Amino acid sequence: MLHSALGYNGAITAPHRAAALAGRDILAAGGSAIEAMVAAAATIAVTYPHMNGIGGDGFWLIHRPGQAPVGIFAGGQAAALATPGWYAAQGMQDAIPARGGLAALTVPGTIGGWEAALDLIPAARRVPLAQLLASAISYARDGIAVTGNQARTTAEKLDGLRDVPGFAETFLIDGAVPAPGARMTQPALARTLEHLADNGLRSYYEGEIAQIHGDFLAAHGSPLRAADFAAYRAQQVTPLQVTTSQGTLYNMTAPTQGVASLMILGLFDRLGVQAGDGFDHIHGLIEATKQAFILRNAGLGDPASMAEPAQDWLADDRLDAMAARIDRTRALPWPYEPKQGDTIWMGAADRDGTVVSFIQSVFWEFGSGLTCPETGVFFQNRGAGFSLHPGPNQLAPGRRPFHTLNPALAHLPDGRVLAYGTMGGEGQPQTQSAIFTRYAQFGMDLQAAVTAPRWLLGKTWGDNTTSLKLESRFDPALIAQLRDAGHQIEIIPEFSDLVGHAGGVVLHATGLFEAATHPRADGAAVSY
Repeated sequence: MLHSALGYNGAITAPHRAAALAGRDILAAGGSAIEAMVAAAATIAVTYPHMNGIGGDGFWLIHRPGQAPVGIFAGGQAAALATPGWYAAQGMQDAIPARGGLAALTVPGTIGGWEAALDLIPAARRVPLAQLLASAISYARDGIAVTGNQARTTAEKLDGLRDVPGFAETFLIDGAVPAPGARMTQPALARTLEHLADNGLRSYYEGEIAQIHGDFLAAHGSPLRAADFAAYRAQQVTPLQVTTSQGTLYNMTAPTQGVASLMILGLFDRLGVQAGDGFDHIHGLIEATKQAFILRNAGLGDPASMAEPAQDWLADDRLDAMAARIDRTRALPWPYEPKQGDTIWMGAADRDGTVVSFIQSVFWEFGSGLTCPETGVFFQNRGAGFSLHPGPNQLAPGRRPFHTLNPALAHLPDGRVLAYGTMGGEGQPQTQSAIFTRYAQFGMDLQAAVTAPRWLLGKTWGDNTTSLKLESRFDPALIAQLRDAGHQIEIIPEFSDLVGHAGGVVLHATGLFEAATHPRADGAAVSY
């Protein structure tokens, strides 16, 4: 039987153990969950580069005792030059490329998010920035042991990346995919992180680094310039929320798909399911997902371009009407256009009662692939998710694209605070619904809830099918029930990366911490 890691001093979970240990060290030294998360975020940007990096975006949900949760939206805006007309002039009338300079069109926001989160801590009480970045600098300078996940991903995606400027010299070793366990150093990235430690996080957006990046991006076809970096600021936001019988649930604002994650759980709550992991549970969540995604796909985008605020989608009457459309016994036919995405989720909690849910991403594996050899930074391709045609997600200067990223947080009725999330692009809301309902509604141990078999509605990477993917560990009788109800079933490996590297952290009213991580990843869950 699997069990969560337990302790009374603090907790952190991450999909790479080096990041979890970096955060644990900050907590043990008296730092806050926010500071531990910055240390973990910097470290995992070095040690798990296929999934995230400092050339990407980040999002925070932060619970502090006696205060309403706050969000930090650290998603970068589109370049001032980035318009459908600009892309048409480059020969791109229908879609933005996924790799190379043309794919790198939004400012990397995550470091600005680190800065905004740290600003919530009084300056006199902060752990020095150099201490927070020390682990990441050490790994970049002295080398990481390449994980099997990184080696496999590099091999799978190499055809689209090998010729992108800067990629091969940074992420291949002697021109070849690194083997698991190979030592990979990133000296240029180490120097960049040292510069940030010495000059502050804002120096990423102004001054020498921003100018280097602006010049490099312009030279390789990107519309980004140094002025776009200087114009960037992370935003403190009020999270979206929905109240169910299981508590008050929070998620990130538009244009992330946080609203879809909340809709799924709000809809499922209305079905009155009494037992976990049977047909009613799995079918109910899948059908709730379809209803949420229909609305998400039609109307989600930059808040300034949406017809109504995303919070309105969570009103009781709206959810009541959507829940009434769910057939409890039959599957809704499901052709739709899913979203790709790769990322990491991490959670932390400290003895003062602060709980953090954090997610950091470069969109696809290795993002755009475009890597600056002078700084070691590779740039996200999140802007490839913009549409070049009219609609709520149409490209325009200063706009932020649809984001699959959505860290989750919940206040449960008995006083527990749960931070949870996953990587996995389109699968993020689906995995969140599985973890939350298993743990909060049906009483499963947190680690068992994370490890239990999961599903993905929609296509896989490189596959155009829109089937319902089920890990092979599901009960064959349940699979047969779902198939008989009209679900188009596809069986995937027993522990598949497709359904995400999930985790969770819980702070109990008693002061007990729980932490869980997933065996699909290379991570650790630490409570002490």
